[in-house]
Amino acid sequence: MHFTTILATMAVTVAAAKDRRTFATLQHKGRGPLTTCRADPIVSPGGPSAHVHTVMGASNFGFNVTGESLSQSKCTTAKPKADMSSYWVPTLYFKDPETGLLEHVDFFYMVNYYFFDATDDDIKAFPLGLQIVSGNPTLRSKPSYVSDGALQLDPSKPIQAAQITCPRPNYNPPSWPDNSDGSSAGLGDPINKGAGYGFPLQNCDAYASPMRVDVHFPSCYNPAAGLTNYKNNMAFPTPSSGGKLNCPKGWIHVPHMFFETYWDTAKLLPRYQHLLGKESPFVFSNGDATGFSAHGDFISGWDEEELQHIIDTCDAGHAGLHSCPGLKHGVNPDSENCNIECPVQEKITGTLDKLPGNNPIAGWKYGGGNASPGPAPAPTVPEPEPQPEPETPKSSRAPVIKVEATTSADPAPALSSSSVAAPPPPSTTLVTVPAPAPTKIEEPPVVEKPEPTSEAALPPAASPKVRIVYDTVTVWQTRTVYEAPAGPTQSAKSGAEISGFKAVGCYKDQSDRVISGKILPNIGQVSNTACVEYCSSKGFSVAGTEYGGECYCGNGLNTVEKLDDSQCNMTCKGDASQNCGGDWALTVFTKGGAAPAKAEKRHVHNHLAHHARIPSRHLHRR
Repeated sequence: MHFTTILATMAVTVAAAKDRRTFATLQHKGRGPLTTCRADPIVSPGGPSAHVHTVMGASNFGFNVTGESLSQSKCTTAKPKADMSSYWVPTLYFKDPETGLLEHVDFFYMVNYYFFDATDDDIKAFPLGLQIVSGNPTLRSKPSYVSDGALQLDPSKPIQAAQITCPRPNYNPPSWPDNSDGSSAGLGDPINKGAGYGFPLQNCDAYASPMRVDVHFPSCYNPAAGLTNYKNNMAFPTPSSGGKLNCPKGWIHVPHMFFETYWDTAKLLPRYQHLLGKESPFVFSNGDATGFSAHGDFISGWDEEELQHIIDTCDAGHAGLHSCPGLKHGVNPDSENCNIECPVQEKITGTLDKLPGNNPIAGWKYGGGNASPGPAPAPTVPEPEPQPEPETPKSSRAPVIKVEATTSADPAPALSSSSVAAPPPPSTTLVTVPAPAPTKIEEPPVVEKPEPTSEAALPPAASPKVRIVYDTVTVWQTRTVYEAPAGPTQSAKSGAEISGFKAVGCYKDQSDRVISGKILPNIGQVSNTACVEYCSSKGFSVAGTEYGGECYCGNGLNTVEKLDDSQCNMTCKGDASQNCGGDWALTVFTKGGAAPAKAEKRHVHNHLAHHARIPSRHLHRR
């Protein structure tokens, strides 16, 4: 009884006062994204949005979404079962410099950080249905208040909450021109050479780390404004004494979210290599060629009790929210996929003449000013196929969203950018359509999608109206993954020898990198053998592997702190018979087996004051 009382007291203490920041990452399972779609239930409820978004989270995402409807979803991409939220960002496109045609850039993965900042406030769970938007989707030119590419989250000044990160082995030449004023190129962060404001002009080619869009979200909620008043209901906390961040009186301090969205840009390099240092070929789905309009959206579908438990008791860091102890709802298995069909049937992938929604490209060499929010263009839709008679959906499946075209001389109804959640417009009809039964498959998982039909012919002067069937289809898929058992192996034990290098043990790594001569070289699937041979070929005397798939080369250790060999327990991605370090733990090899010497420390930036991982840390989560 006494022990229980102590635990309860400790939990209250954690909730009431936080002297340091804690955090945990929300990691996603299966093959993402949930969907790629011209839908935005916050800014454009009731119908298609102005531009395409890449969406992660719960399967009940659609044109009209509430916290309650999300909480009833059949599945989610999130690992914690208690998180039925929606997370979305603008999709990235590539404009081919030879043909002028557009094509979507493959989504790599997304990680959502939950920071519980040092504060004098009580940090509370998101209220169910809370809507948050961060970033400015209308920007096509640098705002006058922006002087460089640094973040600015202090609410006493204009907020700059978004950056683009371009990981590279080195930053010579710089990713953003040193003398840029923002009129024809982005601006680099003066402290972090790997990040900046606007699209970079170099290839983001660090190992497993392509171009990344980063968005910070405000963490002060004004209950007087309400859950859906996304333009006025949130603010960033104010810096206070002791490094704490506090909300205004009467506001609720909620978790500080940070979206990392990775795009597979590196594989496109051969098609734009001649542009490096001159211009960027990338454009957001809203038509922004500058990258200044990076933004993100969120609707909370969390079980509030579970999230509060995480806030009060968990500091899981990069191990993830799903690893927090005491989760009453449990964790979704990695092998399950959660994908839905887009509510708008139009071509958004492959080669395109124009961006979906007919968004004009603007910014930098394309000219044009900042965009004004306007009505979402109606989609060009396929000819509807005959459907079977409606039937009541069964509990094991959900209705499919279909879009059917009709023609009319009347314009499509406009959607106000300032609208909040509303019922469907008068031209919308709800129809129940049978969906396929859940399936179970083996590797590789494939999401079944209907083949597109031919586009309906529309008179030149006519605008399409849409009839929309609400809700979503969830295609469940399962794969069996066999992993080699972990445990110390010969190539990871002290004394094991590879090409004249000997393993000298397990050593602690840190955010500014203990071995920093060559960080994450692109050597393919990492093993101790591959890493040692690479480092040796480059003239280094120390090699280290970490987290099962990372290689580091140097001539010494910036700090020397030996760990028990059991901490280096992660199987190498390139050789299941070897162990390649662990979480912030390096399996270290030195030439001839000499004890590792202390090297001159080299600065390697990491965002958010040492709370983030090198991006490759999340690859095994995909």
